[in-house]
Amino acid sequence: MTAPTSSQTVLALLRRAESILSENDIDNPSADAREITAAALGCPPSALRLHYEEEAPDSISSEVHRMLSLRIKGEPIQYIIGSWSFMGRDYKVGAGVLIPRDDTEVVVNEALRLIRDLQSPRVIDLCSGSGVIAVTIKKERPDARVCAVEKSPEACAYLRLNTARNSADITVCERDIFDLYRELDDNTFDLIVSNPPYIRSSEIATLQKEVQFEPRMALDGGESGFDFYEKIIDLWTTKLAPGGFIAFEIGEDQFDRIAALLKAHSYTEIKGYPDIQGVTRAVTAHRNI
Repeated sequence: MTAPTSSQTVLALLRRAESILSENDIDNPSADAREITAAALGCPPSALRLHYEEEAPDSISSEVHRMLSLRIKGEPIQYIIGSWSFMGRDYKVGAGVLIPRDDTEVVVNEALRLIRDLQSPRVIDLCSGSGVIAVTIKKERPDARVCAVEKSPEACAYLRLNTARNSADITVCERDIFDLYRELDDNTFDLIVSNPPYIRSSEIATLQKEVQFEPRMALDGGESGFDFYEKIIDLWTTKLAPGGFIAFEIGEDQFDRIAALLKAHSYTEIKGYPDIQGVTRAVTAHRNI
């Protein structure tokens, strides 16, 4: 890859970055070029246009070139720029933590709906990762008492960073969710919410190159893809207060089996919710006993 030349405007640098990404068959080269150029300049992509006619210093050109090299190797754009937006808030991300995705908005919106009429709801976010679910719930419902649980030390570092970055008063717990439940009293929470690993182990190697950079721990749902759903429902149900709710993000075509698991544990009002493409991405249920 030829480095962007010096003595060029920001717009020319942007166009060159886009061309390099396109030549290397990177999806969405225009969007990624904007993210990279803006990150090198230290401005949001929405403000990049204001700098188009400015001359790009050699230091900026070199930084763009460095990030382009990483992107061409398949590293996710989110890791390269070091942060990503989710539902209007900024989160630090990098190697060792799952990248926030728009799909997760479905379960967050439904979780907020479930606790809409509760005063000071008690919420626990299992497999919290970067913390986007826990932080959003706390920011939208400041009266909620939110606990975020994450096993991975690398991911938990981002979780702590993001709670502080967004001034979210959340209890962060670096624990294995399948150990922690033993230490908690029954009827402790009004809402359990989780975006657990749900990809079949055998399918992970077939995923796009960018996903291979993300931690396998956050992706691998076992041979069936349902390991975490089965264990969470089995082990954590009694931690919900009667009348409490459970909410999961789910993978494509997983609703029927998860609904059956919930029904077998006496949950009612089991509902699925689609994303903007019509794919069912969340399931919620009510514990009425």
